[in-house]
Amino acid sequence: MSGESACTQDAVEPAPPGHWHRPLGGDAAGGAGEINSNGAGGEQNTSMTLTELKYIVAVARERHFGKAAEACFVSQPTLSVAIKKLEEELELKIFERNASEIAVTPLGEEIVRQAQTVLEQAAGIKEIAKRGKDPLAGPLRLGVIYTIGPYLLPNLVRQVIERTPQMPLMLLENFTTKLLEQLRLGEIDCAILAEPFPDTNLAIAPLYDEPFLAAVPVGHPLAQQKCVTTEELKRETMLLLGTGHCFRDHVLEVCPEFARFSSDTEGIRKSFEGSSLETIKHMVAAGMGVTLVPRLSVPSSALDGAPNAGQDFGDSSFVRYLPFEGEAPTRRVVLAWRRSFTRYEAIAELRNAVYACELPGVKRLS
Repeated sequence: MSGESACTQDAVEPAPPGHWHRPLGGDAAGGAGEINSNGAGGEQNTSMTLTELKYIVAVARERHFGKAAEACFVSQPTLSVAIKKLEEELELKIFERNASEIAVTPLGEEIVRQAQTVLEQAAGIKEIAKRGKDPLAGPLRLGVIYTIGPYLLPNLVRQVIERTPQMPLMLLENFTTKLLEQLRLGEIDCAILAEPFPDTNLAIAPLYDEPFLAAVPVGHPLAQQKCVTTEELKRETMLLLGTGHCFRDHVLEVCPEFARFSSDTEGIRKSFEGSSLETIKHMVAAGMGVTLVPRLSVPSSALDGAPNAGQDFGDSSFVRYLPFEGEAPTRRVVLAWRRSFTRYEAIAELRNAVYACELPGVKRLS
């Protein structure tokens, strides 16, 4: 049996919570805020409700009126009468009923899909209202550039989970230009970027200044030194990230010698490109050249003072990380968001979570 019983108006139970009663009659305008099906007052108002949409989605899913009623925590007569009224209002059949099963009509399939969309959007409205009461409630969409994400996110995600479990991070890695565009379009809420980038009228909060280290093969003559200069590096084969990575531009900007000779056969004799910092470091380990890396990307075990200091990538190949002589080139890492973004507390908490992370070797900013 389909589980649907014949129901009359007299059999209708009191409306469940969230069900809107349709008032009878009304003034000449049809009632304030109500949509009258015949466009005039004085008739029974037949506006559909979210509850009715929930009922048809449940029946379409369960293919059984009784099971759908149980899933909605109402009696079967209540659900059946509500669906019947909705079908009468729309003047079509959403379901085909027979003795053995319930089937959704072709038009009913479209209506059910649209009903599901409406219910999801209604839930979104409630979520917006909830965030208005608690700005930390609900996901925060965070973009991060490729040369920061792998080294900051593991610790940052842990900090956010511990500090604000009601605010999960929805993470997206991309190039700076892509993240700026997604911020502008509202596809993400905020982004962790490295300056400089085009002025897009964003709100900016500085997070930390991160120094660069030189990465050289362990068998390279420079690996025997305690530090390195840009003058020494410009004579080497430089390994760079591919076009589009802002870190490539940072390397050429903070080291003038690199920019001056980047297209010359003298100075930087030639360059090779990699798709990620980790790939570049493996290329260094293989002896293909030297590169610069941000401090947070350097394993603690690879620094001077650690066991087997300066070594990375296991036993077969090694990389030595060298600080710069004098003032080291750095990049400034910032948190950016739209000025129209209203969850200020969420931004502040995210910034605090970054500061709670282990950030060895960087200068925290406030």
